[in-house]
Amino acid sequence: MTQTAAGFENLIGYYEPPVQELIVIDEVLSAMVGVEGRYISIKTLRGKKDEIINFLVDPSMDLTLQELAKRIFPLCRSFLLINQFVESRSQFQNGLVNHAFSAALREFLLDYQAFVAQLEHQFRLGRLSLQGLWFYCQPMLRSMQALSTVIQKASANNFSGSAVLNLLQSQAKAMAGDNAVRLLLEKMTQCASRAYMSILERWVYEGVIDDPYGEFFIAEDKSLQKESLTKDYDAKYWRQRYSLKDGIPSFLANTAETILTTGKYLNVLRECGHNVQVPPSENSKLMSFGSNHHYLECIKAAYNFASGELVNLIKEKYDLTGKLRSIKHYLLLDQGDFLVHFMDIARDELAKKPDEVSVEKLQSLLDLALRTTAASVDPYHEGLTCIVERSSLLKRLGTFNVTEVSQRDSSNNDILEEPVSITGLETFSLSYKVHWPLSIVLSRKALTNYQLIFRFLFHCKHVDRQLCGAWQTHQGVRALNTRGTAISRSSLLCRSMLKFINSLLHYLTFEVIEPNWHMMYTRLQSANSIDEVIQHHDLFLNKCLRECLLLLPELLKKVERLKSMCLQYAAATQWLISSSIVLHSPDEPKADSIKTKQLKSTTRNAAVTDSILKFEKDFDSELQSLGSILSSSSQAEPYLTHLAKWILGVKLEHNGL
Repeated sequence: MTQTAAGFENLIGYYEPPVQELIVIDEVLSAMVGVEGRYISIKTLRGKKDEIINFLVDPSMDLTLQELAKRIFPLCRSFLLINQFVESRSQFQNGLVNHAFSAALREFLLDYQAFVAQLEHQFRLGRLSLQGLWFYCQPMLRSMQALSTVIQKASANNFSGSAVLNLLQSQAKAMAGDNAVRLLLEKMTQCASRAYMSILERWVYEGVIDDPYGEFFIAEDKSLQKESLTKDYDAKYWRQRYSLKDGIPSFLANTAETILTTGKYLNVLRECGHNVQVPPSENSKLMSFGSNHHYLECIKAAYNFASGELVNLIKEKYDLTGKLRSIKHYLLLDQGDFLVHFMDIARDELAKKPDEVSVEKLQSLLDLALRTTAASVDPYHEGLTCIVERSSLLKRLGTFNVTEVSQRDSSNNDILEEPVSITGLETFSLSYKVHWPLSIVLSRKALTNYQLIFRFLFHCKHVDRQLCGAWQTHQGVRALNTRGTAISRSSLLCRSMLKFINSLLHYLTFEVIEPNWHMMYTRLQSANSIDEVIQHHDLFLNKCLRECLLLLPELLKKVERLKSMCLQYAAATQWLISSSIVLHSPDEPKADSIKTKQLKSTTRNAAVTDSILKFEKDFDSELQSLGSILSSSSQAEPYLTHLAKWILGVKLEHNGL
């Protein structure tokens, strides 16, 4: 009997309902802070993804009390889940955002535990029923369940950094109908974001990434150094040293690029030894964000400061426009006297094969030309250097990815064949020494584009000089009566060729380079950021490359063939003229040899005439073909209209003559 009575004492059903209620209230209050009781036990089951917490009650408990207790168990479960999350996420490897979120949750749990203590105090005073307990717990239950939902998702997906912030913000929006819960989640978001905003603040105010756990949405590639800008054609340093990562906080998504750019600009300033601290003010702190979007105004102000400082530094201290003007003088042949002098003194060296050309000798000759001409007053002429490429311009354009030939022309890449024999004249180029931070604008790609244009202009100048020499040779025999002879016809052909090459040079310099240069120069004066400067400069180079025909293989092929014919003709001029003039030897009797002389003269003149006619025919044919292509292409490429006008003018003049 005693044993049976003792067994009944272990069951809550042994007691009367009023007594059971008191026991249940006491054990529910304990369960609310994670403590098991005699009649309410806590069982944790490990599932596939997470742990499942169950609360079990003595089955002998009054059913009404059981139902009321089970209504409060979700609150108890939420407490345990939140408490576990706080303990696990407070570890250092989980990142600053999780640390801050856990600290906010710990503070919330302290308030919750104080709430439970107040309920327990009311219970000790006999003022709390189970129904009353359920009534008081309902507001807290909604908050705890909302937080437990967040932490379960964060734990299941192992969220950290911006992912936690995005989760909190999305849950806050989802609870728009429950103002108390929404405010709680917004407060949690604010608390969790403080650590993130401190990282952001250092980046946009100092250009420093202080991100020990890799939570920030900007990544830094320390392997890329600023010195690579003068070697790397793709300018990876500027584009990839700092880049955006996945997982941008939703409240910063629309301004992420601005944030990235602001820090990049501050980094350049720091690399230049310039002050990089954005002037702070009382209302410029980024420690929180909210619906007033004040943080966006702070970011914009920081961007404007960094952008303005860097542009002023580049323009004023490092004289960007002065360097660009100097490059224009030399690589775009704006200053012609140094080039004429250089081509005169370097003629023999440039006539050698590329492998035999001495770059050191060319450099000394270039320095001499610069010192003895008007270029000597240019403070930046010392940055000019000589290089000798190993392939012709055509081959370089056919293989180098800078061509960016359109799909329409890509099938014509095979027309850019290598000439049979090339010399230093076809492979000579100039380069320019550029230092940080101007290398951001004058990168390897930009200098390469300048060099492509220079090589084309330089060779055109060479062709022009050779034809001028041929014309002077013709002028030397003007005293002789050459009307109706092969010399007369050759003179007309030389004139047409000169007209062609001069028209081409006029188009390249006055129709392409000069207008585009002045447009770029004007835009640079009003540029507000270094990226705008780069954009305007790259646009200038791209337009020049295309309008100079360097990105139009079919047209470039025709022009190069015409230039080649002009050089061949200029090289043959001396023979053509000397072969057309028969000089009598003073020791030779005229009567005995006059018949033989006439025969030789006739034979020579026939050969000379045939040669001139062949040059003339080939030149006219290529000129006609070029004119046709220009006329048909000018509809799609309006800038070709000017060149077509000049080329067709040469053709019509030659045909008329």
